[in-house]
Amino acid sequence: MGSDLSLRLLEKIRARTPARLLAGHSGGAYRTTTQLELRAAHAAARDAVRTDLDLQQHLGEQLIEKLGIFEAFTQAGSKDEFLLRPDLGRRLSLESQRKIASTCARNPDFQIVIGDGLSTTAVATQVPNLLPLLVQGARARQWTLGNTFAIRFCRVGVLNDVGDLLQPRVAVLLIGERPGLATADSLSAYMAYRPKLGQTDANRNLISNIHARGIQSEEAATRILNLAAKMMQAEISGVTIREELPTGVSGQIGS
Repeated sequence: MGSDLSLRLLEKIRARTPARLLAGHSGGAYRTTTQLELRAAHAAARDAVRTDLDLQQHLGEQLIEKLGIFEAFTQAGSKDEFLLRPDLGRRLSLESQRKIASTCARNPDFQIVIGDGLSTTAVATQVPNLLPLLVQGARARQWTLGNTFAIRFCRVGVLNDVGDLLQPRVAVLLIGERPGLATADSLSAYMAYRPKLGQTDANRNLISNIHARGIQSEEAATRILNLAAKMMQAEISGVTIREELPTGVSGQIGS
């Protein structure tokens, strides 16, 4: 009876987390199946970080053409430089600044930007579902919508350059999260009201863990749009504003 109760308790715990809890062992080592799972997860994490963003492959031609998505770059010249120099990933290249300024409308209510960040896998997996929901929701609220573009070798701080160039009321950066051994395809949405040079994470809000075992696309879109509306109303973002979640819903809502 005790062993059955322990087994049911263990199953309930495992159902609530992807962490490898009480996985067992063989002698002083992991069991073979656990070791193989860890190696596969590590390989997926490395691939997520190392894979270069390719708009056609990872977003799809139909979505690109429908929304007119184009590509921009930060000052990091390669994946290796991006990983070694985070500061370069926070600033747009001069050529990309000119391209964005000449292509995009200024002063939109809602500006969506896609960034590869530390997981191209997350962008490829989550953005094709999430992006149309955000566009549809923004139009339903009668917001003016900026031209969506994707930034390669991108860090969160690039929102400041986007704000200085386009001066949106609210900008949202959909960016790949640092992968772990539980999931390699988790996306974050960093948001800021009128971002500009000099702002830090204290001026931004975050909705994270957007993936199949975390926040689903429909819920993520609703939360992003609701928070954007609250920012526009309060004319502020960051630590002084909080996301209002329905009872029973939890999530990371800080910056």
